[in-house]
Amino acid sequence: MCFTATVKLFDLIQNSRVFDLAQPYFVGMPHFPTHPPFLFSLTKKHGDLISEGGVSSAADAITFGGHVGTHIDALCHFSCGGMWYGGVPASENQSYGGGMSQLSVDTIAPILRRGVLLDVAGHLGQEALAKDFAITPEHLEATARSQKVEIEAGDVVLLRTGWGRYFDDAAKYITGGRGPQPAGPGPEIAGARWLSERRVFAAGSDTVAFERVPAGSMPVHVHLLVESGIHIIEVLDLEALAKAQVYEFLFVAAPLKIQGGTGSPIRPLAICL
Repeated sequence: MCFTATVKLFDLIQNSRVFDLAQPYFVGMPHFPTHPPFLFSLTKKHGDLISEGGVSSAADAITFGGHVGTHIDALCHFSCGGMWYGGVPASENQSYGGGMSQLSVDTIAPILRRGVLLDVAGHLGQEALAKDFAITPEHLEATARSQKVEIEAGDVVLLRTGWGRYFDDAAKYITGGRGPQPAGPGPEIAGARWLSERRVFAAGSDTVAFERVPAGSMPVHVHLLVESGIHIIEVLDLEALAKAQVYEFLFVAAPLKIQGGTGSPIRPLAICL
């Protein structure tokens, strides 16, 4: 019985389309200024050490923050009034060496859920939203209606602003091209409440901060992570998915099991028949 089901599942997967929703990692890639940059170097080149038979190998070292590149936020990433989601006190559950003892990223199970793309930029006929554009509940409602999709409890909802096309230009992607302060489109608190009212599992976007920035108190992060227990996924590549007009799919991703971590890189996939 199990073998038969596995064969059927494999047949379905073989005939499906798979969209890679992750942005690449490279030296000089965009990153939010409060997080460390991505650094990379070869530690051994071919020919540095040659074994019997002329065999050699190469290796590398990387370092970066848990919120750099395509990543998911653990619920312990933000606190308000000293509390995490569920009223867990942050000060009693954290240390520099051990990280967070509760709600950390290694407690997020591998994600296999219904995914929904809301192509807000496409619905409005824009290649990319302006850097000060606030996504409202009305925008979300109208986009969902035009795409003939409904948001259900437990979904992973992805918002396309069009900013994924700027990823190769770090200054443009982080600040909109001018000024030292991060700036970019996204939902404000009303849009966040529209998502939480539908009890989604996670909400993501193709921007570095998900919510419209600058936003001093980061109200969307507080509402989703602290008040609602909803994960945030940032720095997605949604261009190919939107071009193919794929609005419903199986969303697959798994955070690294970083004990005590506040976030983790992921390689998310959208799978559809």
